Amino acid sequence: MEPWRTLKEYPASQYLRGIIKGLSILHEKAGGMEPAEYGLRDFDNGQVLELIPRIRVHLFYQGGFMPVPRFAVWMFSVGMMVLGAGVVSGQEFPNKPIRMVTSPPGGGADFASRLIAQGLSGPLGQQVIVDNRGGIIPMEIVSKAPPDGYTLLLSASLWLTPLLQNTPYDPVRDFSPITLVGNSPNVLVVHPSLPVKSVKELIALAKARPGELNYASGATGASTHLAAESFKSMAGVDIARIPYKGNGPALNALIGGQVQLMFATAGSVTPHLKSGRLKGLAVTSARPSALAPGLPAVTTSGLAGYESAAPYGIFAPAGTPATLINRLNQEIVRVLKQADVKDRFFNSGIEIVGSSPEGLAATVKSEMARSGKVIKDAGIRAE
Repeated sequence: MEPWRTLKEYPASQYLRGIIKGLSILHEKAGGMEPAEYGLRDFDNGQVLELIPRIRVHLFYQGGFMPVPRFAVWMFSVGMMVLGAGVVSGQEFPNKPIRMVTSPPGGGADFASRLIAQGLSGPLGQQVIVDNRGGIIPMEIVSKAPPDGYTLLLSASLWLTPLLQNTPYDPVRDFSPITLVGNSPNVLVVHPSLPVKSVKELIALAKARPGELNYASGATGASTHLAAESFKSMAGVDIARIPYKGNGPALNALIGGQVQLMFATAGSVTPHLKSGRLKGLAVTSARPSALAPGLPAVTTSGLAGYESAAPYGIFAPAGTPATLINRLNQEIVRVLKQADVKDRFFNSGIEIVGSSPEGLAATVKSEMARSGKVIKDAGIRAE
């Protein structure tokens, strides 16, 4: 019997099979001083694999064979046992429901969480439960959770809140990125009564009437707020902010003519653009978006280098094993690639990405730098 063949059923066991095979061949060349017997025993339903050495291994050394102490072989066996345990443990994940913590019901993060949770439950064989919490509670819960893959965070503000206030967590140190779900660009919209048809015309009007124009804004520090402040800074214009308790009331105020312009999510303004109740000037993504058909990007229509969007990311607690991160990434990305899922995200104003963990990490880093500058320059503080 070839002992290494008994490992073929286990993923990533090529290395272990190769090592065992090599030791067996060396032993045979050494003269077969003792039978080359290695055994694998499966404990606790595959939870732990133990490699049991039965021989005194001999290695080729300067033209001859050098015996290796049994203690060294035993240490090798322990290492292989740990490796096997990790492989099989990752293979069995998950064996209980997964909790996905996110913001309160009704927002984009809640929508994304429920759609992904629904798609994951089947392939994973376990229920994925959405847990809605307010404020920074989702981040606190996940940052303190065991790094076992059973508590996840879906958020578009993980990296923003620490820039506005002190938080008990660090967005980089305390979380393991899994995937960038997608981006939600904003659309620069104005009330039809405002006599502008382009970004260039808006900038010219704002410079001609400094402090007279105003924009509606929802939550402090939200992507729509930062998009407006970034625009003001880069264009060198003075446009007053009129704050509202949420993007819904802010949009209603714009439609009613109480304010003159707003940076709003694409999904929320599309019906009003079609009806003529609002006038769209540009989309804030780096290039024209199918979410805002017919509109140019701000960066190519009067304000070079401008870009703003709300990225939605999924995270696990820091220290979560790479095997689990990769498994979750693969399953989530598989859900995001489904045609019906992509359509539902698109209709809600979110462009699917489905990045690698490294891609999300890079996004967090760039967003913290970009948003941090806007917040600092505008003197924005949490309310």
